[in-house]
Amino acid sequence: MAVEFSMKKALELWRNTLIDSVRADGPDLSARQMAILLIVYGEEPPHTVRGLAAHLNISKPAVTRALDTMGRLDFIRRKRDETDRRNVLVQRTLKGSLYLSEFSDLIRARAAAL
Repeated sequence: MAVEFSMKKALELWRNTLIDSVRADGPDLSARQMAILLIVYGEEPPHTVRGLAAHLNISKPAVTRALDTMGRLDFIRRKRDETDRRNVLVQRTLKGSLYLSEFSDLIRARAAAL
């Protein structure tokens, strides 16, 4: 079932979801961090720093800084690619999966209220 939202409703949904997320007892990620997390969890691996930078059209250092934060939160894990030691693989974690599951619950609850 497709749900259609006007621009106003779509922005209201996003705003209210972000407010709920900030009020929740957990970390609030930047837009860059959330975009990276959604790519890592929403698209098929493997994911590399180089690939994420290219996908988002941002620098590798910007990706690395975002990954540093998410690594401290245990939302992602980095591992050197054994087949090509120049690459760093970005891997999913259980804690990151749980965070996104809870975030999607916030979205669904707010969408149902619209």
